[in-house]
Amino acid sequence: PESLPSLVDGITLTIINLIGYSAMAGTVGGGGIGDIAIRYGYQQYKTDYLIVCSIILIAFVQLIQMLGNHMYKKMR
Repeated sequence: PESLPSLVDGITLTIINLIGYSAMAGTVGGGGIGDIAIRYGYQQYKTDYLIVCSIILIAFVQLIQMLGNHMYKKMR
């Protein structure tokens, strides 16, 4: 029971890193939202695609971070 808050904090960090890695994998052809941002936003000069994809990624990471922090504080 004493280690549970630390485990939740570590899982939260791992999920956030996986989101970042998947976005980076999209830049080299791995698909996903990173691929959309690079293919349409950067290569075709459609900045609205780039901005929307960035906002989606930031919002997703922020949501997961807030949820993880809330769970961490509740368990502590």
